Amino acid sequence: MLLEHILLLFGLGLFSGFINVVAGGGSVLTIPGLIYTGLEATIANGTNRIAILVQSSTAVAALWKEVRGNIRFYTKISLLTLPGAIAGALLAVKVSDKFLEILIGIVMILVIFTMVYPVKKEKNPVPVTKLNWKIVTSLLLSGIYGGFLQIGIGFVLMAIFHRLMKYDLVRVNVMKVFVVSFFTVPALLIFILNGKVVFLPGIVLALGNAIGAWSSAKISLRKGEKFIRFFLFVAIIVMSLELFGII
Repeated sequence: MLLEHILLLFGLGLFSGFINVVAGGGSVLTIPGLIYTGLEATIANGTNRIAILVQSSTAVAALWKEVRGNIRFYTKISLLTLPGAIAGALLAVKVSDKFLEILIGIVMILVIFTMVYPVKKEKNPVPVTKLNWKIVTSLLLSGIYGGFLQIGIGFVLMAIFHRLMKYDLVRVNVMKVFVVSFFTVPALLIFILNGKVVFLPGIVLALGNAIGAWSSAKISLRKGEKFIRFFLFVAIIVMSLELFGII
């Protein structure tokens, strides 16, 4: 790897790790970054999972006090994403690079539309503790998508936990990083076994992700929901600029 590639991936990892924990969409920068260093799209998709696993696990460790009291519930919802994540990863290793590049562009447009679409805010929402069929189905489908592509999965999970399950955004962030770290393990193993992971760029990216994720997790808890909403907005803008080739 060239030194400029190492510096690029570390910088992208640092930024995306911070953004992914408080909002989502960091992979829209890291996957193109990996492709820029010479990796094929399908291999970049797999290699990126090293950074995602390290980033999510780091955030879980940083938020452990909040995780520990709800670990049984978080594990329960994570298990619902697991079959989908395995199926999605198995499908991802079979598609062509060209198809994946086109799909990434389409997904970005859909993610942006979903996040900017106005939703009426409920007064004093009551968090859901019993999982209905809508929540179960949504978690299964989110697992498929997360295993297959990963880009924007943070936004998808935030929509489920915030809009369907009625949790505040601070709690949503804790749930999100726990679930992602959970289903990324089998997904990464599938990519590795199918030769879709290059370790050196993945580890460089992961180092940046870990630092960004740790600082982000600590700051987001102190600053609360308004801070998270701000970075959610920033992440959407970054994704839009990337889509239109401005950055």
